[in-house]
Order: sequence, then structure tokens, then C-alpha cells
Amino acid sequence: MRVRFAPSPTGALHIGGARAALYNWLLAHRKGDDPAHPAGRAGTFVLRIEDTDRERSTPENVEQILDALRWLNLDWDEGPIMQTDNAPRHAEALQRLLDSGHAYHSGATADDVRAFKAREGADRGFRGTEEGAGAVRLHVPDEGEAVVADVIRGETRFPYRNMDDPVIARADGSVLYNFAVAVDDLDARITHVVRGEDHISNTPKQLLVYEALGETPPVYAHLPLLHGPDGKKLSKRHGAASVQELRDDGYLPEAVDNYIALLGAGFASDEEFFSLQELAERFRLDRVSKNPAVFDEKKLRHMNGVYIRQLAPDELTRRLEERTGRSGLSAAVGISREKIQTLAEFWPLVGFLFDGPADDPAAYERTIGAEGGVETLRAAREALARAEPFDAATIEHALRAVVEERGLKPGKVFQPVRVAVAGTTISPGIFESLELLGREQSLARIDAALARSEPG
Repeated sequence: MRVRFAPSPTGALHIGGARAALYNWLLAHRKGDDPAHPAGRAGTFVLRIEDTDRERSTPENVEQILDALRWLNLDWDEGPIMQTDNAPRHAEALQRLLDSGHAYHSGATADDVRAFKAREGADRGFRGTEEGAGAVRLHVPDEGEAVVADVIRGETRFPYRNMDDPVIARADGSVLYNFAVAVDDLDARITHVVRGEDHISNTPKQLLVYEALGETPPVYAHLPLLHGPDGKKLSKRHGAASVQELRDDGYLPEAVDNYIALLGAGFASDEEFFSLQELAERFRLDRVSKNPAVFDEKKLRHMNGVYIRQLAPDELTRRLEERTGRSGLSAAVGISREKIQTLAEFWPLVGFLFDGPADDPAAYERTIGAEGGVETLRAAREALARAEPFDAATIEHALRAVVEERGLKPGKVFQPVRVAVAGTTISPGIFESLELLGREQSLARIDAALARSEPG
């Protein structure tokens, strides 16, 4: 088996593209007897960059795609192959079709095509006349049909009478997408083309190229598009739309791989958490649903939180230190890992431990500034000053004693203390946070908060 992922470098790698790349990777990495992989893999994963869009295909966009694939741990066996590097081979195949009469030069314009449709009917395929110059079109038979045998969708038939003779090269000889793709897949010996269903309309044109060249086409499988929870096509309004955005939002690559692999893949409802290799062993192309799958970022967040809590403490600390550019975060990671679902949530939660309290006047007014808040905070301060040793267990005992003495609910004591030391009503466990700050720093912050309540 030889599969490929062939993105166009016109922007960041979107989530649907990442799923297509992942499914191809899984097919190639299943255990098998491909002679190209003595280690016992089922196939070869080829990466091709389809950079024929001259204006939008930039080196920066190519690097974005490679960066996203590396982050997802989707390594490739061959490539990246730039489609434009295959221009000599494209020219050779094009000349072969011109010489055999399967293709012809046509000077027909868009107006000519519209006039033909108006005369013959909108569903009648345009047929041009051979001329000495102009774009190159591929002859489409007048009778019969192109049959796309799709592993996921079944057979789809395209009557030839409804198909225009497709333009496969510009007048300057540069080939167009459908011709280049067919030649590239042929030369790379691709056996299975797994891609999004937005390519279905391209497939009959590519089949015509194979037929004209006298070659056998690969097996096709077109993946249904991803929708958001509202049932509409996935877009930025549903949250992150690209792999880079997911990374920036603090998701782990292993969680993203796991989640998008399950989208419409026909896994049982109780099958959820897998490594990449486990996914490769379980994934089957013929079990992929032909109905749109729903990408729900809330479910991804839940899965990501589970992955975060499963990481070894040292590894989670390493990733967070790399993300924040800080060091010495081990203790802060230890008291916050149960509260975060993404890496991005870590610093807003624990930053006060290192950079001082946040400035949230509303939080102050709701807690310390509320009736009895200052007196409660003073009582908590006195209890903390006496706590010995200054560890989480002793701190908890001291503050719960204040709760009992004053006849308050725990939050009426804990929240003023939290706002005093963190500046907000959200933090890791207050007892653990105070221990990490230490007695001196904790009392200094409480004193500063109390000073805000004094007149003048």
C-alpha cells in the first residue's frame, strides 16, 4: 500500500486536512508485510506539496504545513515532494496525450462555453474544436460514464455527456491541478487516495487522465466533511479552525490525534483513548461513515484534560516550561494539574504565584469589600501567622478553625484569603497555594489587601 497526503500550501493546515493526513498515516503504519518496511508496516506514507497555485503557494505556507504535521507526530516516508518540481514529467505526459489524440489545443473562451450551454442545454458537456494554439483540453467520450468506486461512499457515476472537455493545461503549457495530480499519483505508485469529499468532482476528470494514459487508477476514498455542533460546515465560528490554533490554545498533539481519528471512523462508543499505533491497528477505511462527523471542541477539551492528567509530572512540567518560557514550575504544576484542561489555562491560574496578585477590583469588592470581609480576613491572617508548620494540612486546619469560630460557610473565609493572595477568585487549591507562597509572602499579600480597606 502506498498512500499520500497532498495539501495545497495556501494557508494553515485546517482540521479537516489534518484528519485526512492522519487517516493516511494510520493506513501506512498498520502492521503488515510491505517489503518497503522490513519492520512490518502495511505501507508507505508520501507527502506531496501541491504548489501550483503560483500566487498563494509560499515557502511560509509550506513550512506551516510541515510544522503542523511534525507537531501531530505524523512523520512521512517520502517527501516533501513539490509538485512544481515534476513540471518536466507533466510536460512529457501532456505531449503524449496530444500526440495520441486524447488531448487537443482549443482557443475556446468562457463566453464560447456559455454560448454552447445556452444552445445545447446547461447539462450538456462542452466539446471544443482542435486548433493550433490555445489551452489544452482532454477529449471526453460522448457515450458512457466515469464510475468512481469509492471505499466509503460506494459507486458514484458521472455520465460523459454532462462533462465538459476539461482544460488540463494553459496555453503556455503549464498544467492544471487535475492533470498534475493524476500524473503525480501515477509516478509515485499511489495505491489508495484518501482525501476530503470536496474532491469528488475532481475524481472523474482524473480517471479520464488515467484512461487516456492507459493506466490503472488508484483506489479512492472520500472522507465526509467535518461539521460543527450546530450541523454547519466547520469554520472559525466553532472555535479553532487550524492545527496551529489548537496548539496555541494549549491542546496536546496526542489528544488532537486521538480525537480527530475517532471522527466518523466507526469506532465503538466505548472506545476512546488510544495511542497513534493503537489507532493504526484498529482503523479500517471501510468502516468510515459517509455522513459528516461533528467536531466538538468541548469534547476535545475533555479528552485533552484527561491526557494532561495522564502525563508524568516531569513531562507536563517540561511542556509548560517550554510554553511559558519559565523555569522552576514543578510545584505549581503539582497543585494545578487537576484543574486545567489545556496548557493555555495553566499560567492564568498560577501566574500570581510568580508575578504577584492580579488586579480585579470586582473580586475584591465581592469578597474582602463585602460586609464582614475585612474582619474575616484579619482573623484568617492571625490564624495563618500562628500555623506551624506552614504546610497545606496545617493551613487547612487553621482556616477551618476560623470558619467554625465565626460560624461562616467555608467560602466566606477561603475566598477573601484567595483574593488577597491571588487577586482573583480563581486559583489552585488555596491551602496548597499558600504553602507554595510561604508564610512571609502570604502574610505580606494579606496585609496589602487589608491596607486597601483603610480610609485614606
